[in-house]
Amino acid sequence: MSQAVVDSHIHFWDPGHLRYAWLANAPAINRPFLPADLRRAAAGVDVQGIVFVECGLHPDDRLAEVAWVSKLAGQEPRIQAIVAAAPLEQGPDAARPHLEALAHSPLVRGIRRMIQSEAPGFGVQPAFVAAVQTLPDYGFSFDICIRHRQAADAICLVEQCPGVAFILDHFAKPAVQEGRLDPWRDDLRRLAGFPNVVCKLSGLATEADHQRWSQEQLKPYIDHALDSFGPDRVLYGGDWPVSTQAIGYTQWIDVLSWATAERSEADRRKLFVENTRRIYRLP
Repeated sequence: MSQAVVDSHIHFWDPGHLRYAWLANAPAINRPFLPADLRRAAAGVDVQGIVFVECGLHPDDRLAEVAWVSKLAGQEPRIQAIVAAAPLEQGPDAARPHLEALAHSPLVRGIRRMIQSEAPGFGVQPAFVAAVQTLPDYGFSFDICIRHRQAADAICLVEQCPGVAFILDHFAKPAVQEGRLDPWRDDLRRLAGFPNVVCKLSGLATEADHQRWSQEQLKPYIDHALDSFGPDRVLYGGDWPVSTQAIGYTQWIDVLSWATAERSEADRRKLFVENTRRIYRLP
């Protein structure tokens, strides 16, 4: 029987249709990736649902991305939710018209304004925090996309937004390539201490040496996230196709299945299927 998954973190893009400046620095994935490509990459996996996550595209294309993915969903019904981009750094007054436009799309469940490439303090500037605080008005969650060294700012943001549902992307991108667990372990434990934060088990091999990583190298990070957040607050995420720079779609499932082999079948089903459905409010 094939592994059933509801994937909390998938990207689709077409550089001929929308603008993604960062792809110029990622030649291995600088081409269209569409649902048909995912079907090939995930052959043998029972992908029951997909959460599309915004792709760091040109700010002027953000609403166009939602319209494009909504059209894709008409052809690929497993696309059941969208995490859209929004200009939260401009503050609530400027962000609200954008959020109101997104609220008219039935697939949008959350917002991501990537912090990982921004200067220290970006995610805790007052205008940004105030805009994040408005997200419950629209029924939106917030995906936190940071690198491990930005964890203190993420903790500060979460402290100021107790009414917001936060989803931490990619384990907070720990220093896997350097083999460092600290201070990431303490920071992740602090984030897990907030009941309104959950964690995606995604993007980990990409933080290791793309050619030389091993599942044994990844396991301490997986174990710590599982133990910190518990079985009800972890979500499987493929991070495809960004992840293909280091790992295949089915290979990441194999790694997580191996790393969780001693956990209960009920907890594994929560990780791979049920938690994403619940947290992103999928059909």
